Amino acid sequence: MYDVAAVREDFPILSRMIAGRPLCYLDSANTSQKPAQVVDAIADHYLHHNANVARAMHTLGMESTVAFEAARTSVARFIGADDHEIVFTKNASEALNLAAHTLSSRLGPQDEVVVSVAEHHSNIVPWQLACERTGATLRWFDVTDDGHIDLDKAHAESLINERTRIVSVTAMSNVTGVGAPLAQIASWAHSMGAVVVADASQLVPHAPTNVADLGADIVVFTGHKMLGPTGVGVLWGRYDLLASLPPFLGGGEMIEIVRMTGSTYARPPHRFEAGTPPIAQAVGLGAAIDYLEAIGMERIAEHDRAITAYALRRLAEVPTLRILGPTSGERGSAISFTLADVHPHDIMQILDSHGVAVRGGHHCARPLHERFGVQASVRASAYLYTTTDEIDTLVEALMDTLAFFKVRVDDEGGQS
Repeated sequence: MYDVAAVREDFPILSRMIAGRPLCYLDSANTSQKPAQVVDAIADHYLHHNANVARAMHTLGMESTVAFEAARTSVARFIGADDHEIVFTKNASEALNLAAHTLSSRLGPQDEVVVSVAEHHSNIVPWQLACERTGATLRWFDVTDDGHIDLDKAHAESLINERTRIVSVTAMSNVTGVGAPLAQIASWAHSMGAVVVADASQLVPHAPTNVADLGADIVVFTGHKMLGPTGVGVLWGRYDLLASLPPFLGGGEMIEIVRMTGSTYARPPHRFEAGTPPIAQAVGLGAAIDYLEAIGMERIAEHDRAITAYALRRLAEVPTLRILGPTSGERGSAISFTLADVHPHDIMQILDSHGVAVRGGHHCARPLHERFGVQASVRASAYLYTTTDEIDTLVEALMDTLAFFKVRVDDEGGQS
């Protein structure tokens, strides 16, 4: 039996009062809250083991190196990978930039890169820059009206073809909660000799993930959305691919031999970890993984499914509310919506006065919002500590928002 009350006891921030009301934190797709165990692990590292890694051979240096590499081992185990395939970055955005920059060595003016209209800006802009540098062409998958990648249209347009060198798509949208058909896309792309990159920032925190099952050659995600600290992200890549790629940044640790006439570079993953890495942050991410594994990712995923289904049912009761993406079935826990003609920023402020924390805007996914014909939306996103009572509080606050803005509702629940 999943005990959400017991889980919440590990998160002191969830006992806070906001505007005289209990905090109702529904912004975990933006960043998750951190259990005391993670904060304690980071504090212990700084207070008792702090030193740089791989450089100092004294006791503290060795302890710090062991802790940092143990975190790499934890990440590898968590996603079914090998240690030497795990590169630490400062976030998923940096990991995607690493992928785009290094894979640019395979691009020329006749080549094409494929993304989707559903991407976070971090999986669009780096590829735009790569295409600008190399003369390659950027193309993209469209989505259906409920947010699924439109494979039928893509096949009809021969979107992935013999000129395609890279395909980079989200494993799960941060707006609609829709998962991409990665295995199908990867099979198609690989048949054309293309490299496949997956942004799994919204998937890895919520469901058991084995990178081999995704079908991608590179997978990225970030620590702060999975109970870890900010400042640490992960890039997993097939070792043979990583070994064939040039460095991303130059500096200490990523080198083999440096001479004034030129340098040689370390093997992956250290080739891509120039300078002092996010040591304490990696330790915190390792502690977060320990915490998630102790609960069990299958149980967390089951809780996610249940709380998402409950939220969809309750939100359907709110007049004039339009959900972007599917309203039933398998989907992620990030739910974006509009409410009458009230601006999402106004909705967000009214909700905050009720103690409800959500996000308002385009969630770094402006092209997807344009595809849906809206400028912005409100996003409520749940996680392992979210309760049905919090969903009820959200719905009550939304009803109060309609009353505050004097929205008139017709007999069918629309705006009159």
